[in-house]
Amino acid sequence: MINQLIEWQTLSDQQKISVLARPAIADSALLSTQVANILTQVKTKGDQAILTLTEQFDGIALDTLAVSAEQVAAAKKALSPKRLAAIQTAYDQIKAFHSAQTASDITVETRPGVTCTLKTEAIESVGLYIPAGSAPLPSTVLMLGVPAQIAKCDRVVLVCPPDKNGQLANEILAAADLCGINEIYTVGGAQAIAALAYGTQSIPAVNKVFGPGNRYVTEAKKQLSQQVAGFAIDMPAGPSEVLVIGDASANPAFIAADLLSQAEHGADSQVILLSDSELLLNAVSAELSKQVDVLSRRDIALAALEQSRLILTKDLAQAVEVSNLYGPEHLIIQTDNATTLLKTLRNAGSIFVGAYTPESAGDYASGTNHVLPTYGYSKVISSLSLADFSRRFTVQELTKDGLASLAECIIELTDAEGLDAHQCAVTIRLDDDNASQSNKQGA
Repeated sequence: MINQLIEWQTLSDQQKISVLARPAIADSALLSTQVANILTQVKTKGDQAILTLTEQFDGIALDTLAVSAEQVAAAKKALSPKRLAAIQTAYDQIKAFHSAQTASDITVETRPGVTCTLKTEAIESVGLYIPAGSAPLPSTVLMLGVPAQIAKCDRVVLVCPPDKNGQLANEILAAADLCGINEIYTVGGAQAIAALAYGTQSIPAVNKVFGPGNRYVTEAKKQLSQQVAGFAIDMPAGPSEVLVIGDASANPAFIAADLLSQAEHGADSQVILLSDSELLLNAVSAELSKQVDVLSRRDIALAALEQSRLILTKDLAQAVEVSNLYGPEHLIIQTDNATTLLKTLRNAGSIFVGAYTPESAGDYASGTNHVLPTYGYSKVISSLSLADFSRRFTVQELTKDGLASLAECIIELTDAEGLDAHQCAVTIRLDDDNASQSNKQGA
């Protein structure tokens, strides 16, 4: 349990670094070796390795990896109208926000006869990894499936670990169907990422993989993105985290609930509260003790709270400085001047403004994406968006006059760099004699 207030002003520079340090990652050397072994098995043995590893790790012997259309239809039929309506509402919200992100091609005539275009095209094939540890995550299906659908990726593949009966949750399949995903496989863990990267007899390889997972999945994504040419991942991932900035006007029960909503994700999750009010910090600490006792995942939340922080700052400006230094995955602002404070906050995966904007809204149904950078990567990496399912490339077209107008610049720079062939590619086109000779030869 969080039982100690930390006064930021009293800390040395080294202590400040320690206070904001993320929980230590488990033995990375052993993890790396274990995952590398799994990847090798899948690369060399394909489906057989997948089936063997699924029986080993998930406790189920499968006959096939693919989920049929009949299974999807049965899953939808098994869900209550209320559950289906909730999935539909979340889908509609996420689709509305992500549809507005559709990019248009940009064409600029940089000078007469020189036309440059920036084009956006969908990534041809993408893989969506959906965790299925202690609970199904239909929300993650929507967060990944909706932008893939809007981007119009040619092929969208969903992988998810099976339960003890070799099935996927009905909610997972219903959400996938809404997103138009018809290629679904019952495979999880590092072996699922390997199948998407290398390809197997049943699962053709994809260009890019998306989605959160445990440390084995994260390590597999990291290794494969460095080993397989043309294979990319969405972003580096780490344990879930939230940072809240509150003042004396904030509701301590609201803040405690927000902190616990992340603490229940896992024992290695981290939650931080920054405030210039010692009264608020003490009130939140009391609320945490009260609220955590009624949680079904109490033990997990308590373990996470052991490495979390309640920090007293001299004012809200200092709280902003600390938040920007930490760069949280989720940032919640519960202050009188929340919108004003927003102008000074830079580093966060997603920001939740005001007393009635819980992080849970973004996780499920406000419309923003809940796949976010963790471990401080929000300083340099964006939250998942429609753009991640597309690639951008440029096109240029020059007339002879356009090339002539740039020739002096190109010749001078190629001369500076000593690249004669580059220079010749320009001058040969502008030499009338050479051009005429080429035309004669072509005739």
